[in-house]
Amino acid sequence: MTRRAVILVLDGVGGGAAHDAADYGDSGSDTIGNMAHALGGLDLPALQQLGLGRACPRSGLGSSLPPTGAWGRMQPASAGKDSTTGHWELAGLRLTTSFPTFPDGFPDSLLARFSEATGRGALGNVAASGTEILDRLGERHMRTGDWIVYTSADSVFQVAAHVDVVAPERLYAACEAARALLVAPFDVSRVIARPFAGEPGAWYRVSEQRRDFSLLPPGETLLDVLAEAGIERAGIGKVDDLFAGRQIRSTHTVGNADGLRAIEGWLEGPSVGLLFANLVDFDQLYGHRNDVQGFYGALREFDAALPSLLHALREDDLLLITADHGNDPTTPSTDHSREAVPLLVAGARVRAVSLGERRTFADVGATVADWFGLAWRGTGTSVLPACIAQ
Repeated sequence: MTRRAVILVLDGVGGGAAHDAADYGDSGSDTIGNMAHALGGLDLPALQQLGLGRACPRSGLGSSLPPTGAWGRMQPASAGKDSTTGHWELAGLRLTTSFPTFPDGFPDSLLARFSEATGRGALGNVAASGTEILDRLGERHMRTGDWIVYTSADSVFQVAAHVDVVAPERLYAACEAARALLVAPFDVSRVIARPFAGEPGAWYRVSEQRRDFSLLPPGETLLDVLAEAGIERAGIGKVDDLFAGRQIRSTHTVGNADGLRAIEGWLEGPSVGLLFANLVDFDQLYGHRNDVQGFYGALREFDAALPSLLHALREDDLLLITADHGNDPTTPSTDHSREAVPLLVAGARVRAVSLGERRTFADVGATVADWFGLAWRGTGTSVLPACIAQ
């Protein structure tokens, strides 16, 4: 089969408050729209021509040029607003219960088991931002060698260690030990290794050496369907971590620029099947730090690279650009926001048409399965009948 498909996730680039945003304390969150209003407008010509402004009308991102792709917006159907939940739903797996969170820290008995398994003590055990926790506990970690353990509003068990105190490989082994502990009844979505470097007052996270250790998906995903059909799957970014490595392997990249080069290389090469890519800088570097200008700069960087990606598409390629949740940098919160996400579809066979408001992110998985001519057993409905010229 010569057909190829790309799912390109702009991590954290939400398209407006979800229908149930109030239930998550996120009323008024709108990553794209609020940035546009805060900055007096956004200049993203390539995304605008694909239909971003039409998908997210509150952004004011209209375009005088006729659209070149199909556009719509997808509401989240799963419970939760984290990356694992979002990516699983994009792949057709809907979660009816949110992953548990630990705003008051993890049980002391669990921390004791983690320390026993890894041979080091644990500091922190609080909900905190990544930069704040280093300022608070970095020097003590350097003296003692104890892990810095913290969480957030998401279901995460994060372990930080200075690269001069603990080699990243040993940090990863510790996170694997934590992953084995954090199954039922805890069922923490992700264990995240957070290597850092620097000195007191000038700590910095070594983001390219971050690793995520996810729970296994509890049901069938698009990746399983493709594997069963013998269709190749490749990832760029943290996608394989989010699916616990099941039916996909990723090329891990250093930031969005590196990820964009890898995506273009895949498109221009002999690769076949599905490419599932995640560009994380929007979320990791800017959304969580409420950095509006940095977030916009990352969008501008992506927009400048988008024409090259579109030019590299072959006759039988399908590109779907979307997100996994919001992370509105204009709100007081530094956590993810419960938002709908844009859906932009491009390819030689795609006609310019509105796809409307979709009920679930899983329409992406259904669409990719349909593109490859496969029966779909997951949640979601293919958009191909609406946007592919017959």
